[in-house]
Amino acid sequence: MDDRETSTSPQLPTTLAAPEDWGKGTRDPSEERFLTGPHRRSWELGQALHIFWEVIRGFRAFHFLGPCVTVFGSARFGEETPFYPLARQVGAGLARAGFTVMTGGGPGIMEAANRGAKDAGGFSVGCNIKLPVEQKPNPYLDRWVEFSYFFVRKLILVKYSYAFIAMPGGMGTLDEIFETTVLIQTGKMNNFPVVLFGTDYWQPLIDFMRYRLIRHGAIDPADLDHISLCDSPDEAVKICRDNALTKFGLSYGPKPKRHWSLRER
Repeated sequence: MDDRETSTSPQLPTTLAAPEDWGKGTRDPSEERFLTGPHRRSWELGQALHIFWEVIRGFRAFHFLGPCVTVFGSARFGEETPFYPLARQVGAGLARAGFTVMTGGGPGIMEAANRGAKDAGGFSVGCNIKLPVEQKPNPYLDRWVEFSYFFVRKLILVKYSYAFIAMPGGMGTLDEIFETTVLIQTGKMNNFPVVLFGTDYWQPLIDFMRYRLIRHGAIDPADLDHISLCDSPDEAVKICRDNALTKFGLSYGPKPKRHWSLRER
């Protein structure tokens, strides 16, 4: 990437009102308790079984999807923001390129990408997360699974994808971006493309990595090679298609067959 890129990305409002119910909701005390140190062995065994069951549910739901691209982005950026229609175009372009569009399954940018996939007649799936803020699966999903644990959800989001597009977002989107890039950096995952959509939005993050992390030796220059900045839905789709489909093929191996005995569909 060039040190600086001319930006044509749309500008977000300087202030964006959060939904009225943001920050409200009922917390799950068992999940809060899970991250507060050791507890009774029987209780922790129950949590381990719950986590295992969530993983199995995700595997069963998405085993036959074919190649996916995961689109990250904020639940807070609705139709009134300039990035919603762009995410919808991205979803449609990915579907026309033969990808299943996977998102976190919620509202905002996630809904827009799923909606675009449905606009183009593609397949649209989501990994929804239970939150204190009510986050219902959006209405543009052909299939979705709801998770209690973020780390299980992120596992499923990266497991089936050949590329990742990060639309503008907040803490959750940053978490997903860096989770993905760490997996690539450490060789735990193939060198799939990560596209940051919206130059004005993401350029400061790239600058921080280039002029702070690389300069201080915290990361290597090559760690940014798989990250691209763009402002065009067509360009984002082209990066995914050229790097993922061409380089890695349509599947990792023989197409799996459904087994009636396992009630797979």
